[in-house]
Amino acid sequence: MIYQPEKECISREQLRALQLKRLQATVALEYKQVPMYRAMMDQKGVKPEDIRTLEDIRFLPFMNKTDLRDYYPFGLLAAPQSDIVRVQGSSGTTGKPIVVGYTQNDVDVWTEMVSRALAAAGAGRDDIVQVCYGYGLFTGGLGAHQGASALGAMVIPMSAGNTQRQIMMMRDLGSTVLCCTPSYATYLGETIREMGLVPGKDIRLKAGIFGAEPWSEEMRQRLEELLGIDALDIYGLTEIAGPGVAFECLEKHGMHVNEDHVIVEVIDPVTEQPLPYGTPGELVFTTITKTGQPMLRYRTHDICTLDDTPCPCGRTTVRMSRITGRTDDMLVIRGVNVFPSQIESVLVSIHGVAPHYLLEVDRVNSADTLEVKVELTEDMFSDTVSQIEAVRQLIAEQIKSVVGVQAKITLVPPRSIPRSEGKAKRVIDHRKY
Repeated sequence: MIYQPEKECISREQLRALQLKRLQATVALEYKQVPMYRAMMDQKGVKPEDIRTLEDIRFLPFMNKTDLRDYYPFGLLAAPQSDIVRVQGSSGTTGKPIVVGYTQNDVDVWTEMVSRALAAAGAGRDDIVQVCYGYGLFTGGLGAHQGASALGAMVIPMSAGNTQRQIMMMRDLGSTVLCCTPSYATYLGETIREMGLVPGKDIRLKAGIFGAEPWSEEMRQRLEELLGIDALDIYGLTEIAGPGVAFECLEKHGMHVNEDHVIVEVIDPVTEQPLPYGTPGELVFTTITKTGQPMLRYRTHDICTLDDTPCPCGRTTVRMSRITGRTDDMLVIRGVNVFPSQIESVLVSIHGVAPHYLLEVDRVNSADTLEVKVELTEDMFSDTVSQIEAVRQLIAEQIKSVVGVQAKITLVPPRSIPRSEGKAKRVIDHRKY
């Protein structure tokens, strides 16, 4: 289902004209109201009137997460503080959160984007949406909640945790759409199966909208088998608008970017030059409808590709691929760039192992080491030593082939790796730099 065909299926020519008009207004607002960004533009010799085409966006300075830390809490507001109706945030490395101010306009824009995502998953007024993202400064819970409410769906605001209660409510109330992280959805699915409940009979879920952490196509297949659903990706970040910035439709060919609200670019993270569609690079967003705290050329550090080929669903917006890693959580092991998602794609494709793993990186005698701890499934755990050893060797060979590094593979019993009801912790790096 398309929530707003007149906006989501707009012609590319009309969309570009709308983007330019909104970009020019946003740049003028930012230059006038935010001293930090005005100084950055002046340093580059750029004025608002220099933005005459969409391509001129390349002249604007980048914004980074460090800017939000340096000007915490309200130094980047473009609206009076009295116009800010909500703050959302994420944890910071210095003990203070990243705080972003939202006007009522910003909340409404964000709500619209999430509603589009839910509709793309087939949700409507007759659906029951169970929200298992955390509520609070984190944007997941409130974002999914307000989007579902705008659709007219029934919302179950469960938040994260208390898995047995989650499943009880899912079963008793007849939840049809699940919103949470993919790692927690996997945990829910495994627990449902262990309880002897049957998806499609005891559990009425038809779709899941999963985000807040990278996940692979193999993980999608696993979730769809576990829960009997269409598993769809959603993307967002507090600095831009929370979940809903981009979302998958049922075609599952990438996430549609809400281009009437944001301009998306992919750049080379080293040269900072724009890259063509289809080339992997760092994702950069510019908000063009936010009024509280607009972000111009915000570097997300997420790595993906963009695709502008037509989607069978009818939406005309550019699509972004799954996030394949981050420029700032990338592991460099013996000179090789390694992303946890690469290893996950190997693990979930091998029979006999569960999609729960932990990467431990260390340095021994000046050499980097990588240990991959992964759980065996119940049936594999009861197999012979030789069969288990064959699985271990297969994982090691596949990781060496796909990632390019030799890893120590440690197979551990089922449920021995700590579960997360929020974002899964996948990497422990013991190295001292």
